[in-house]
Amino acid sequence: MLLRIGEKIINRQKVHQIIDEMLDMRSQGLSQQEVANRVGIDRTVISKLETVGEIRKGGRVALVGFPIKNCDELRFMAKQEGIDYSLLMSEQERWDFVQKKTGVDFFNAIMEIVATLRNYDIVIILGSNMRIKLMETLLDKEVIGVQIGESPIAEDKYVDPENIRSIVHQLYG
Repeated sequence: MLLRIGEKIINRQKVHQIIDEMLDMRSQGLSQQEVANRVGIDRTVISKLETVGEIRKGGRVALVGFPIKNCDELRFMAKQEGIDYSLLMSEQERWDFVQKKTGVDFFNAIMEIVATLRNYDIVIILGSNMRIKLMETLLDKEVIGVQIGESPIAEDKYVDPENIRSIVHQLYG
C-alpha cells in the first residue's frame, strides 16, 4: 500500500481513508470549510475532490416502475447514474407486496412510499398511462412518465436501461 513519489513514500490506504472520511462528513451536511478545518487541509482541496468525482448536479431523483421484467438491470443503471432511490417491481413482486399485507398495512405502506417520493425533486415513473397520471397528481412535483403499456398491465415489461440513462443525462446535461 506504499507508493514512492520522488523522495516521498505515500501511504495510499491512509489517503483513501481520509478521503472517505471527508466525503462522509460532507454527505452528513458539514460544509467544505468545516471538513477542511477538521482534517487540517485547505477547503479548495475538498472542492476539487468533489468536482473530480461528481456524476451530476441537481436535485434528488427517484425511479419507480412496475411491472418490470429487468429490475436488476435497471437498479444497476440507476446506481451508476446516481439515482437516489429506486422502487422497481416485477408483476410477481407487485402481487406479493399486495397479498402479504392486511388492508391497513397495505394502505400504510403505500402512504409511506408516497411520503418518501415527495422528498425527491424529480420522480421518473415507468408504468401505465393511468399510473403515471396518478403519480403526477399525488406527488405535485416534477414527474417524468415513461409509458410501458396501457392500463391495466398484467405482465412484466422490458425497459431499455439506455433510454432511462438518456433521460437522466437530459435532466442534468
